[in-house]
Parts: sequence; structure tokens; C-alpha cells
Amino acid sequence: MSGREGGKKKPLKAPKKDAKEMDEADMAFKQKQKEQQKAVDAAKQKAGPKGGKKHGKK
Repeated sequence: MSGREGGKKKPLKAPKKDAKEMDEADMAFKQKQKEQQKAVDAAKQKAGPKGGKKHGKK
């Protein structure tokens, strides 16, 4: 009995999932998320770095 034969056998690759079609609601939701992310990134850039650098232990 070889060591490689024991135990559960699992598939090498998972089957590919079908690409689901997006309807109008999904498209609007994705667009809204992109716009929110852009707004957050712009706010972060405007705010600049916060806090000072922490130095070694005291």
C-alpha cells in the first residue's frame, strides 16, 4: 500500500461557473459603488497623511 493512495481524493480543479448576466439594477449598483469609491479616494487625497511617525519603544 503506497502513501499516496490513502485519504480523500479531491478534484484537481473546480468547475467553472457560468457568467451571470447583469440586469439594469446590477449595472446601476456597480456604477454607484465606483462613484462612491472615487469620492472616498478623492477625500483621502485631500486630507493628506494623518498622524506622526511612531518612534521606537519608550
